[in-house]
Amino acid sequence: MILKRKDGWEKGLSIVTPAKVLERIEPGMRIFLGTGVAEPRTLVSHLMDPDSGPAQDLELIQLVSIGETISLKALATNRYRLKTFFSGWPASDAITAGRVDLIPSRFSEIPRLIESGRIAIDAAFIQITPPDEAGYCSLGMSVDVTRAAMEQAELVVGEINDQLPVIFGDTFVHLSEFDMLVRSTESPMYYPRWQVDEVFDQIAEHVAAVIRDGSCLAFTVGSVYEALGRRLSGRRNLGIHSPFFTDALMDLVKSGAVTNRAKGIFRGKSVATYAVGTPELMTWLDRNPLIEFQSLDKVIAPTQIGKNPGFMGILSARKADISGSIALHKGFVPAGPGDAIDLMHGAEISPGGLRIFTMPSRNREGKPNILLSVANYPNQLSVRESVDMIVTEYGIASLNGRTVRERAQALIEIAHPDDRRELFEGAREKNILYADQIFLEESTRFYPTEITAQHSFKDGLAVRFRAIRPSDEEDMRRLFYRFSDQAVYYRYFSPIKTMPHAQMQKYVNVDYRHVMSLVGLVGEPGKGLIIAEARYVQEPQRPIADVAFVVDEEYQGHGIATFLYRMLVRLARERGVQRLTADVLASNKAMMMVFEKAGLPFSARLEEGVYALTIPLEDCCEEDPSSP
Repeated sequence: MILKRKDGWEKGLSIVTPAKVLERIEPGMRIFLGTGVAEPRTLVSHLMDPDSGPAQDLELIQLVSIGETISLKALATNRYRLKTFFSGWPASDAITAGRVDLIPSRFSEIPRLIESGRIAIDAAFIQITPPDEAGYCSLGMSVDVTRAAMEQAELVVGEINDQLPVIFGDTFVHLSEFDMLVRSTESPMYYPRWQVDEVFDQIAEHVAAVIRDGSCLAFTVGSVYEALGRRLSGRRNLGIHSPFFTDALMDLVKSGAVTNRAKGIFRGKSVATYAVGTPELMTWLDRNPLIEFQSLDKVIAPTQIGKNPGFMGILSARKADISGSIALHKGFVPAGPGDAIDLMHGAEISPGGLRIFTMPSRNREGKPNILLSVANYPNQLSVRESVDMIVTEYGIASLNGRTVRERAQALIEIAHPDDRRELFEGAREKNILYADQIFLEESTRFYPTEITAQHSFKDGLAVRFRAIRPSDEEDMRRLFYRFSDQAVYYRYFSPIKTMPHAQMQKYVNVDYRHVMSLVGLVGEPGKGLIIAEARYVQEPQRPIADVAFVVDEEYQGHGIATFLYRMLVRLARERGVQRLTADVLASNKAMMMVFEKAGLPFSARLEEGVYALTIPLEDCCEEDPSSP
């Protein structure tokens, strides 16, 4: 429902026509325009009208230009020059054509640039709500730097729009602060909700996996955020400290997942500086006591963001290369370098914060989004050291603390399967990967993303399980070197002392059809520690597979091996395996207990100090054997 206020607010106010306002505009003036959805469309449309006879050589200043009123055709007349801080529509093409001036700047620095007079303003055109009984209006859907612009301008014009929502926070201005008032004849800018296809829903599912209860979120607009809002509805005590407030965030607040109780500042309130969305969103925001809008220096400054623990800086990227460098989109949809840097630095300061970039593995034209290099792409974010995670529909590449080689392996794994070999060969040619690095086509084509589980064991130990990946090589090597000599002997039946790259990479590259390997991890999703591994290896052309597993000695006694064994049994049966076998040293009583506690029938034959176990699968385990 669109807001409509017909309460006689015009009574007693001196309302002028837009033409009267334009009579005050002189050549060369610098005019600040309300940003984005808060653009005073009636004033701007008259300003752009070639028949209205406005002054020439005007400089228009707008933080983000996303409306259609300031058109490329109007800018081509050279009567106006647009200065903007964001290369979104329509500025992107106009910047390339030389008709728009882009001011590269951190968004958190823009208020200071205006307040100091470094960016001078002669007039300010601002969209406002009708005044209340005390004469106060709300800035409505956008706050950003409006106050700073009004204080600097000699002429301040308010465009009163009775369809704007009254939003609480630092949004109220008195009628006495305006030199002229006009009545809006245009509706505010609304945007439909973004469509979510399967790819973006899968990306959102991966991102949601790393967002904990109590995290603080920043949203912008796009399919990923639309899907993510739905995926987070079951979380608890989330906080909102975001440049944009959207329909997806409205739904998330309605779900009860957002309480803002864990935030460090503006506790109990969802904070933003812009609203972008449907009429339904604007109606819901109107006088909503749960929502506050604040200026840019309060919302996007890293020092402010960092006061909120667990801040999740989630940004949409256009391209990424295998070292973790990012190229952002040109358009309005996600974020530009100015605000992206602020969000990233804020997440870096925030205790437990993360910097997450999302993208489909391929663009709409079917071209890869993960490349060997993004050097030739615009809007580069050359801070690969500050990227924690990159997410596609194929999973999460955790980059923080990893070598360039490890980053390349992780990013190749989440690229589109048809692009992985080319990326692998290119990385190997550049000596990013080892010259003898293995690329197993089966690993690319058949990785079982559906195999995932999480379970809480004794003493509240939470362990996540998934299929092994080639990029687990270093973590598996570290697991090996944590084993005691006895544990190594029990697992490999040999006193192995070293596990070099050549040997371990063969171990982590499996085809998932005849070999299935599962790993157990503790710690945060996307950057956990491998503490257990279990696998079966099927005999060629026979429905028989040998099974083995091992658990870090620090985590033994919790039941992890039993859980892994039950998972393997279920997966083996689903893939047509009829019988499992295992060899267990007679002295390895703990491992024998695992088979006994699993509750599955087996036979054991002792030969030369080794139990040869046989576990028939045809008639057992009608229930899910991986259930606790």
